[in-house]
Amino acid sequence: MEQEAEKSSIGMGSSGGSDTDGSEIVSQVRKMLFHRMLVGIQDGRFFLGTFHCIDKQGNIILQDAVEYRSTRRSSPSPMEQRGLGLILIPSSCRISCHVDFSIDEQMSLLKIKQ
Repeated sequence: MEQEAEKSSIGMGSSGGSDTDGSEIVSQVRKMLFHRMLVGIQDGRFFLGTFHCIDKQGNIILQDAVEYRSTRRSSPSPMEQRGLGLILIPSSCRISCHVDFSIDEQMSLLKIKQ
């Protein structure tokens, strides 16, 4: 299953929230560490790799990443892939992020505190 990881929920710097809000966001991001992440960027390419870290600006580092891009020429496979290894994806290029989680992990991330 996939869980949408939105830029706003990851924390793009200080937004005037309390420290408890920041620590909750950090704990949510920690739960995503070392899971498979699919990141789409503006030019239509996708990168699939192991989520390694994110910085305050929202730049993502993927380990063991593979790049997928569509081929325009007629070929047996509509997608072309190549192995890249460790990559940094700038937040300015990113348009989507999906993380592979089990159902239980998804529910723990979506738990609402009262």
